[in-house]
Amino acid sequence: MIKSRHVPLSVLLVGLLAACSAQAAAKPGEPETLELRYQGSVGAVTFPEFAEELGYLGPVKLKWIGNTVSGPQDIQAAATGQTDFGGAFNGAIVKLATAKAPIKAVIGYYGSDEDSYIGYFVPDGSPIKGPRDLIGKKIGVNTLGAHLEAVLKEYLKRGGLTPDEIKQVELVVVPPVNTEQALRQGQIDVAALSGILRDKALQRGGIHPLFKDIDLFGPFTAGSIVVTEKFIRQNPNTTKKFIEAFARAVEWTQTHSREEVVAKAKQIIAERKRNEDTTAIDFWKSSGVANKGGVIDAKEFQTWIDWLEREGEIKKGQVKAEDLFTNAYNPFGGTR
Repeated sequence: MIKSRHVPLSVLLVGLLAACSAQAAAKPGEPETLELRYQGSVGAVTFPEFAEELGYLGPVKLKWIGNTVSGPQDIQAAATGQTDFGGAFNGAIVKLATAKAPIKAVIGYYGSDEDSYIGYFVPDGSPIKGPRDLIGKKIGVNTLGAHLEAVLKEYLKRGGLTPDEIKQVELVVVPPVNTEQALRQGQIDVAALSGILRDKALQRGGIHPLFKDIDLFGPFTAGSIVVTEKFIRQNPNTTKKFIEAFARAVEWTQTHSREEVVAKAKQIIAERKRNEDTTAIDFWKSSGVANKGGVIDAKEFQTWIDWLEREGEIKKGQVKAEDLFTNAYNPFGGTR
C-alpha cells in the first residue's frame, strides 16, 4: 500500500480549516477531532478505510486528500501536518525520528508472511545461485534506503560478503510496474517483487525466487503508522478511538476469510467512486501483520536500527527502539 506527491497550498488551507471546524469543544471522553486527513492508495483499501466501513471508527470520519506514492512521503506528510497519520517501513520511521521529527509509531500495518512476502527473483536458468553470485550484478528495487535494500544487504552480509564486496552489488531503481519486464529483457539480473506484481509474474512463469525476506526474518511486521506527538497531546481521545478502530480492522482481516476481505474491499472501492481498477484486490492474500491487531514489538524497530547503524546512516545509540513507538492505545496488548 504504499509512493511523491505535492499537495497544493489551497488544499492544505482547506484541510486546515476543515480540521479546525471539526475540532469543536469535545465533552470529557469524547473525540476532540471528528475528522482525520489521510492519503490512500490507488486500487487498494487501507485499514482505516476498513475500520470506517465496518463501523468501528464513528463518530470520527476520514477525509481523503489524495493518494500516497511511497511510505517515506506518507510519513513526511504526517510529520509536517499535511495529514493526521501516515505509514512507512519501520527503517524509514527510524531515519525520520533521528532527524528529530516529533513522531510516534502507534500500530503495525503491513508485513511479510508465507502469503505476503517480498521475493528477489531471477530468470530460470540464471547462473545466480547465492549471495556471492550477486557481486557485479544489478538488482531492481522500487526505492533506495528502504525495505528492499535493507533485506538485500542483510542477505549479502549473512552470505559472508565483505562491505567492499557488498558495494559491488548495484541497486537499480525501477518503477515497480516495470520491474518484471526489466528482468525478462536482461536490463537487471534480479528483480525484487511483491504483491500482485509478484503473483502475476509467477503466473507467467520463467522466473523463480533466489530468496525471500521471510527466509531471513521469518514472518514479521515491517511497517507502522505514525502520528505526531503534538496530535496525541491535543487529541488523546481521538487518538485512542482511531487506534482502537484501526486495531479492530486489522484483527478483522486476520480472523475472516480471504473471500470476505476481498469482497469488503471491492465494496469500499466501488462506494468511494474514484474510478479505480480493482484487479489487484483479487490477489490479496494477507496483510502480513504479524501480531494480533497490529501490536508493535520492539524488535520490529531494533532490526532496522542495527542495520542503519551498520550502514553508518545513524550513529550507534542515537535512537532507542522503545522511544519510537507506543502500544498504549491498542486494545490487543502492549503495556507501553
